[in-house]
Amino acid sequence: MTVTIDPHIRQTRPWRQATRGGTKEDRTLTQIEVWVPPEIRDFDPVIPSRLGVQMDAALGAISRLDESHGGHLSPLSTLLLRAESVASSKIEHVEATVEDYARALHGIQANVSATSMVASTRALDDLISSVGGAEDIELMNVLAAHKTLMADDATELAYAGRVRAMQNWIGGSDFSPRGALYIPPPAETVDDSLADLVTFANRDDLNALVQAAVTHAQFESIHPFTDGNGRIGRALINTVLRRRGVTQRVVVPLASALVAQREDYFGVLDSYRRGDAYPIIAAFSFASMIAAQESTVTARRIATMPSEWLTAAARPRQGSAARRLIENLLDEPIFSADEAISRLSGPASSVYAALARLEGAGVISPLTKRTRNQVWGAGSLLTELSDLGLRIADRARLETHSE
Repeated sequence: MTVTIDPHIRQTRPWRQATRGGTKEDRTLTQIEVWVPPEIRDFDPVIPSRLGVQMDAALGAISRLDESHGGHLSPLSTLLLRAESVASSKIEHVEATVEDYARALHGIQANVSATSMVASTRALDDLISSVGGAEDIELMNVLAAHKTLMADDATELAYAGRVRAMQNWIGGSDFSPRGALYIPPPAETVDDSLADLVTFANRDDLNALVQAAVTHAQFESIHPFTDGNGRIGRALINTVLRRRGVTQRVVVPLASALVAQREDYFGVLDSYRRGDAYPIIAAFSFASMIAAQESTVTARRIATMPSEWLTAAARPRQGSAARRLIENLLDEPIFSADEAISRLSGPASSVYAALARLEGAGVISPLTKRTRNQVWGAGSLLTELSDLGLRIADRARLETHSE
């Protein structure tokens, strides 16, 4: 089965190193073969019936997740946003522990990977929020999200939020496109390609999952930035779903399924470039279904957490500092001692006593080695952040291999 789309055009272009370096082969390379994406603004896909059934099932699972668990959607939305950002970063080999990520999220010095993950979370949130009222996807918002993503990257800061003005490539040598896995289109074509892409992404006459998959694949082919293309491209997936009304509050963490099959993910992008959109649409349908189903499991687990916390802490009395901390944990699972004091508006001594009580009960755990202004995290909720990604990845590997 195929979903035919115009293939990318391969063009031979002259090449000359801008900065001397690498091997003799790097320095003497004079020609490269770039891939130029076709226009897709008028793409009218013919979807095989079997794939259509899979897409409808996936969209139904996403909608049910978004509509259900109303009392817990706020913390669920935050958790899924973080889960998707973490998984998307892992596809780029950016790894950090949940604890490191939590510390970085709270502005505490952490490793570069954790800081990068937090930037990815903020960029994803900004981009999705920009279409929250069904507004069109605007290029300026994509650029703003990229600026947020790269803001703490010293080597890329000069290019943050800017479309590339140079040739880039994926894989191969660090000094030239020699041996590259993929060479995107020349820089002078990027603006027109992005305008075409945005037009496609704002259509309302396509299946939303097809639109999200093709938008992502086309963005990756254009590769408009010097770095961060993968994470911004995956952020566009949930942005399309939000704009089309498939989701109103949650983020679907389908990157957790994609990272489990990283080579397959790059393979479906290659098929897309060669003129078949079926593999990437099917992969996104599969990933979305698993992500929505496992996120529903997470939603049910979150629903039981406040009661479990109260029991573990011996049911502190109504209105007490410990009780009020528990009542806020779903919405603020990571917080500092100073924030707790400010939020509860009570004596600092009462808040510190409550923190000690909840730590002793295993409800919260310290995330730093500080003695002053400690940062705390709701242990079971942070564990769920890791567990959700692992469950999605495990199912993706298992069910792919069982087909």
